[in-house]
Amino acid sequence: MKIVHLSDLHLGKRVNEFSMLEDQTYILTKIINVIDEEKPEAVIIAGDVYDKSVPSAEAVQLFDDFLVRLAKRRLSVFVISGNHDSPERIAFGGRLMNASGIYMSPVYCGTVEPVTLRDSHGEVNFYLLPFIKPAHARRFFPDEEISGYTDAVRVAVENMRIDDGARNVLITHQFVTGAQRSDSEEVSVGGSDNVDVAAFGNFDYVALGHIHRPQNVKPNVRYCGTPLKYSFSEAGDEKSLTVAELGKKGDLKIKCVPLSPLREMVEIKGSYSELTLKSFYENTTYATDYMHITLTDEDDIPDAIAKLRIIYKNLMKLDYDNTRTRSSTEIGCASVEKSPFELFSDFFELQNNQPMTEEQCAYIRTVIEKAEEQL
Repeated sequence: MKIVHLSDLHLGKRVNEFSMLEDQTYILTKIINVIDEEKPEAVIIAGDVYDKSVPSAEAVQLFDDFLVRLAKRRLSVFVISGNHDSPERIAFGGRLMNASGIYMSPVYCGTVEPVTLRDSHGEVNFYLLPFIKPAHARRFFPDEEISGYTDAVRVAVENMRIDDGARNVLITHQFVTGAQRSDSEEVSVGGSDNVDVAAFGNFDYVALGHIHRPQNVKPNVRYCGTPLKYSFSEAGDEKSLTVAELGKKGDLKIKCVPLSPLREMVEIKGSYSELTLKSFYENTTYATDYMHITLTDEDDIPDAIAKLRIIYKNLMKLDYDNTRTRSSTEIGCASVEKSPFELFSDFFELQNNQPMTEEQCAYIRTVIEKAEEQL
């Protein structure tokens, strides 16, 4: 059985105040194209369908359109809620949609009934476990010792009463210990929401959501990652769609199909004069890409963002890297024996990691003299 594994669509997301809806519309069409080529029997969306628990109307409409396109292909589609989703909103209408082969995870109630599909090798059981916290599990298993996320998932899985002789797929949305993170995820400080991979038991494939970089935690436990980059920490990553193929019991093959976005996320660095040379950007896609620019000029460029956006229309982030920003010197108590000019001069050097120029010195002396005349 061939399965396409997706997660973390984060529909409606804004990155550095830029709406990603156009990019998400584009990438969902790319995903449909891959599905048409791969011809899977099932599609998994492992949580974080939306970026907010109360998504925008545009985000809901986009997901509705995506589900309709999938349903027209007569696929089985499995969708669970993630930590960004409202479980109740994801579950809404689920019993009606089952008839169309669209299976939405219900709000967790202590039991998870499998959805069973068949192929030439027999049955495959799909278990939909939405994002859960220890409090969710304690509510239904008051006699169990549940002190953290690992215990919550372990107890939830144990109560599924899995037939280890059958082929079983778990769809869930948690942060598994050891997974490589990026800057665009929401995880608890100190790793308190970590789940030990042993809690997942003996599933043939565990389709994970939550972490945005594609990676295997174990050969059969995988994060597919986001279809788009949502932070500049992912600028060098290649996004992809995961295709998992289950043969007979114990036979699993996984491959990645690259996804090309409408706009890339790019980081560049240099002086203002270098980056505004036509020869630097004319043969690139920087004019439309999402850009993070780091200027190396010693002096701040007035209205730099506005000026740079004439060339780099989707400039998201601007930083400086110079002697001032690299300085980590702490400013201590000043000596009362120094003159106002000397105090300011010391302060300037501590702030900027370099002394004032002769022109700046002359200007500050004039300012101090005028201020003293008013005393």
